[in-house]
Amino acid sequence: MSQAVRVTPRALGAFVLVTLIWGSTWLVIKDQIAVLSPSWAVAYRFTLAALAMFALAAIRGERLRLPAPALGFAGLIGLFQFFGNFQLVYRAEHFITSGLVAVIFALLLVPNTLLARLFIGTQVSARFLAGSAVAIAGIALLIVYEYRAAPAGGTAVLVGIGMTLLAVLSASVSNVMQSARIARENSTLVVIGWAMAFGAAADLVFALATVGPPPLDIGLRGWLGVAYLAILGSVVTFPLYFALIRDWGPGPAAYSSVLIPVVAMALSTLFEGYLWSPLAAGGAVLAMIGLVIALSPARHAPSPST
Repeated sequence: MSQAVRVTPRALGAFVLVTLIWGSTWLVIKDQIAVLSPSWAVAYRFTLAALAMFALAAIRGERLRLPAPALGFAGLIGLFQFFGNFQLVYRAEHFITSGLVAVIFALLLVPNTLLARLFIGTQVSARFLAGSAVAIAGIALLIVYEYRAAPAGGTAVLVGIGMTLLAVLSASVSNVMQSARIARENSTLVVIGWAMAFGAAADLVFALATVGPPPLDIGLRGWLGVAYLAILGSVVTFPLYFALIRDWGPGPAAYSSVLIPVVAMALSTLFEGYLWSPLAAGGAVLAMIGLVIALSPARHAPSPST
């Protein structure tokens, strides 16, 4: 299986949309955990997202039932993606800035690529490796800058980074699972809907066990944040992203996570007064150069004339 990427207008549009929306969610998540515990913030998000995903699938005339193997497959995706990943991400933002969490998540391309190579035999091209090396160098500069700028103490920063890395690994397992044949043989919307439902069920049980009854008085802003993260940040984006995984492979699809922190920090510049340093700007430029290198088509030598 090859790592070659076909950058069609449709795929590129999906890539851009996913990057822009997920780049904006970090600000909304930060606002959410100011009025909600991480446990209930995640539970609310994916309960609403699961209901909306099923509604979308039904409107499109898709059958909501899945065969038992596919249902079990969706359950595993839900536990890795919509429980483990997001519970860790929301908690990490209590210890480190949302910008640093977004930057660390850019490392998603590394486990995605390695796990895809290990479990589904995806070949990794020299161009992709070169581009990844450049992008990772850029990400490293962004991490250094964000680490220096983080207001928390050293121990808290390390806890936040550790949680984010575990979240990256959990998300990567789910990403690579999307390349499995069983995912291709069933409706993307229905599989994601059930995955969100299983994840939401685990989130609800965890929230009840660790926090107690659900808070309802979170204000209009809090409920609008839940709706934004559930509908735009989940129902719109996850089908597009998982489709990219199937078209491009887990490694190239994860390049959205390279640009997401750049979008997140650009929005932080507008809404939180984020100040760009030469180190951060250089890291962002390197990350984008790496993206171009890794996703650009290979040049084939011309055939000899006869």
